Amino acid sequence: MEAGGAADSLLSGACVLFTLAMYSTGLSDLRQMRTTRSVDSVQFLPFLTTDINNLSWMSYGALKGDGTLIFVNATGAVLQTAYILVYLHYCPRKRPVLLQTATLLGVLLLGFGYFWLLVPKLEARLRQLGLFCSIFTISMYLSPLADLAKIIQTRSTQRLSFPLTIATLLTSASWTLYGFRLGDPYIMVPNLPGVLTSVIRLWLFWKYSREQDRSHPLLQT
Repeated sequence: MEAGGAADSLLSGACVLFTLAMYSTGLSDLRQMRTTRSVDSVQFLPFLTTDINNLSWMSYGALKGDGTLIFVNATGAVLQTAYILVYLHYCPRKRPVLLQTATLLGVLLLGFGYFWLLVPKLEARLRQLGLFCSIFTISMYLSPLADLAKIIQTRSTQRLSFPLTIATLLTSASWTLYGFRLGDPYIMVPNLPGVLTSVIRLWLFWKYSREQDRSHPLLQT
């Protein structure tokens, strides 16, 4: 029991550490926005969708009584909200951004109203909310596939962030193991695409860095 408890604590700590490291990669965008006082080359939608994802998983953690889920996603929601507010401050065209934010928040509130008011049984509420969170997380992990296709076409990984790729791989792997340990498929299954897409990104880094080296051979003297 003690060994199992220690393993669970280490796994929970790994989930917290790696997830917060992944969220902190947004600090570079935050720094860029404050330095340039603009939002050029900074995408808004990932901040918003991650915030919605955090709030959803935090609710699931509250229903389940899982302190790890609550802490990680509450911290993530605070960080993403800060990124959103800074983006709004420097964004010259605020109306489309506010419209996107209001739309997704409206959908989130409707979903919460449904789960809390129209699904009285805790088990059914937990199951349906877990399914919603899983689908949302899977869609987030699979959304960059279009960018991966462009990288293959251009044979350049300039669009990819290596630190974010490593952080995503470690985060997805730790949550997959965490979900497996708890016997919770709603935590385990949606993180498998994160592991897969991260491995694909690492392969792209390896492949196209090698091709670049071959296209620029050292001059012989």
